[in-house]
Amino acid sequence: MKTTLTSFLIVLLFVVSGATGLAQNEPGKTTPEPEKMTVYYMAFLKRGPDRSHDSLTAAKIQEGHMAHIMQMAKDKKLVLAGPFMDNGDLRGIFVFNVASIEEAVDLTNQDPAVKSGRLVMEIHPWYGPVKLKEIEW
Repeated sequence: MKTTLTSFLIVLLFVVSGATGLAQNEPGKTTPEPEKMTVYYMAFLKRGPDRSHDSLTAAKIQEGHMAHIMQMAKDKKLVLAGPFMDNGDLRGIFVFNVASIEEAVDLTNQDPAVKSGRLVMEIHPWYGPVKLKEIEW
């Protein structure tokens, strides 16, 4: 199982190395190569409105949150996840490999941390490298 940090570094390597599937057609213009690129749904996990839980409840919510992450990864619906380390309002990211934004929203709404109000998510379609799907958890 690769760590989230390793996974993130692999993605960063694709971007930095130019393996993002962009073809140079004419100077200054690039177009995506569909066989190398695909649509993912990126969710930004943000600090939610209800963070008043006692420490035991917060720990149980976090345990459920992590179990949900692992199940989505096992189901191949989540290809990348991880927290931000600066303790700001932006808490982490998910990158979903699902058929629609509605499915990404549904998976998000099943997360115990979202259900409890500890987190809220902002989801955007993102065009990224097909190889991202090959990352093993």
